[in-house]
Amino acid sequence: MDVTRDEVRDYLSEVKKSVNDGRYQISPRTKNQSLYIDYVFSEKRCKEILLDLEVNDFSDAVQNDHPQHPEEVLYIFGKEVSLLPKHGGDEETVALYIKFNKLTNLYVIVISFHKQDYPLTYKFK
Repeated sequence: MDVTRDEVRDYLSEVKKSVNDGRYQISPRTKNQSLYIDYVFSEKRCKEILLDLEVNDFSDAVQNDHPQHPEEVLYIFGKEVSLLPKHGGDEETVALYIKFNKLTNLYVIVISFHKQDYPLTYKFK
């Protein structure tokens, strides 16, 4: 799906407002919980990462493939962050995969928040 830099900027602005207002949730998928298991990671750090996203972190916008919500557009971002492994060792640079569903009532569901399974391409980098 083709979106402009301005559309991504506006989308991120609304997402960040929702995050600041506490109008968001991280989907409780097993994959999303892996950061909490493998790294010294907290809800506070998660929120910091979400608020630190930039237009250049944007990868793609895709139609929701859930049959009950075909009208929804999901935005995908990638972000490299430094995280400390929970079981010892030095900080690691971890490439994250972050996918949002911003609902019409400005509530945000973070569908994906985990290590990237494959490298992303970035539309504006």
